[in-house]
Amino acid sequence: MMNSKIAMVFEELKATGKKAFIPYITAGDPDLAKTMELLTILAENGADIIELGVPFSDPMADGPVIQRAMERALKSGTTLKKILQTVRDFKARYSVPIVLMGYFNPFYAYGIEDFAKDAGAAGVDAVLTVDLPPEEAKPFVDLLRKQGIVSIFLATPVTDGKRMKVINNIARGFIYFVSVTGVTGERNALPEGLKDKIDEIRNKIKLPLVLGFGISGPDTIREYAGYVDGLVVGSAIVKRWEDVCESNNGSASFKNFLSELTEACHAKLQPK
Repeated sequence: MMNSKIAMVFEELKATGKKAFIPYITAGDPDLAKTMELLTILAENGADIIELGVPFSDPMADGPVIQRAMERALKSGTTLKKILQTVRDFKARYSVPIVLMGYFNPFYAYGIEDFAKDAGAAGVDAVLTVDLPPEEAKPFVDLLRKQGIVSIFLATPVTDGKRMKVINNIARGFIYFVSVTGVTGERNALPEGLKDKIDEIRNKIKLPLVLGFGISGPDTIREYAGYVDGLVVGSAIVKRWEDVCESNNGSASFKNFLSELTEACHAKLQPK
């Protein structure tokens, strides 16, 4: 079955009443050697799937924390080719699925056929292209599929039924539900009515549903874990990693934070 690695993660977690912990990090922040170090920390501290962001000079969907991370990554000379080599090196040691998350421009500049082949050879499991509309994605999706890579798409609180149908037809792996119609970043609270919207989306899709954007810590995870199949934590991790790298210490508290996130996702839930 295509997408076996990601599908297996969700199947195994569902069988034990757990949710997927999906950390997001920016590749090359502050450099690719540090990214390999961070990937290793994540793999050894409970990450079920890892989203690896491809830095881009105009990250319109990202807030200031991830924008700074992308600036640092680009400044250190991070390229898509080097990121794929980092994924290859990581996959030689760990089986945690890698979702490459980025904007279409770097993939297009690389050459989408070459990118699909090289990503497949590196061990990339899935690609999420933030700004590629599902209605226009089929050529890219087909190239990725030939290499055993699945395509993940975003849904938002304003995604209508027509677009949801398109997403449902083309997406594989999981559907990433964006909690807010804004940029990434930690938030003290997510919007009212979000749980109702999540239930509405779940009734329209066949894939696991993952919640992201604005998840600041374990309390938010505990509040929403009963409504989704996995949770993405991005800015909260990227900010703490920034602090670790700038101070050259604090890795113990950083790992403790990861453990708290993992525990919140993996706590067995009673059906709501």
